[in-house]
Amino acid sequence: MWKARLGLLLVAVFGSGAGQAAECRAERFEGESYTVCAVDMVRDDLRLFLNSAESGTPLGSFGAIEGKLKAEGKTLVFAMNAGMYHADRSPVGLYVEAGQEMRGLVTRDGPGNFGLLPNGVFCIREGRADVIETLRFARERPRCRDASQSGPMLVIDGALHPRFLVESDSRYIRNGVGTSEDGRQAWFVISDRAVNFHTFGRFFRDHLRVRQALYFDGKVSRLFAPGLGRSDIGFPLGPMVGAVIDADAAVD
Repeated sequence: MWKARLGLLLVAVFGSGAGQAAECRAERFEGESYTVCAVDMVRDDLRLFLNSAESGTPLGSFGAIEGKLKAEGKTLVFAMNAGMYHADRSPVGLYVEAGQEMRGLVTRDGPGNFGLLPNGVFCIREGRADVIETLRFARERPRCRDASQSGPMLVIDGALHPRFLVESDSRYIRNGVGTSEDGRQAWFVISDRAVNFHTFGRFFRDHLRVRQALYFDGKVSRLFAPGLGRSDIGFPLGPMVGAVIDADAAVD
């Protein structure tokens, strides 16, 4: 019964018709399945989460976010991990939350997927969200209320990252985000099976048809989607992103 009510709530909040943000849903492309959560940035309250306000330590889980929001009279309708982090769960690159910069922008290349340039920044502003390539971000310095740097870029100006290989055998469950040109729509995606970067990037470019998309992570990728009866568990996370509503809206 609880799952059914939450499913109806997601439809009510995210909508189901053309031109409206949609509930989290399953989609298939080129024989692979994905879960897609779409957010309308004009209507929906999208936020980044990292630390507990009380202890200053990383929240680490979707349940901890729910506990934090309960004190505000809010609740989560969707969440996922949102950027790479160190062993202490601090962000690898730029991280801004509620207007406060907690980690600076990293423009150099380096080891690992984060340093596979070009990488990018997921930027949340009033009424819009954008994926912005890092060097462009450094030049333009947009004022983001929330921001998380990650990498690599999956899609850059409509093209796949140049280092992706079609036949790569590096396969993981992966998650990331793509944004519309006007910034109103953000699509959060997690693969249901292990895929390589080229396959994952094609889903954004050729299925969602976004021109900018950013990789969040692999192996640790997790999703909270109560309307689908899903709350993935695992090791503690660093940065997370979630859509928030008033708890009063979650009525029977």
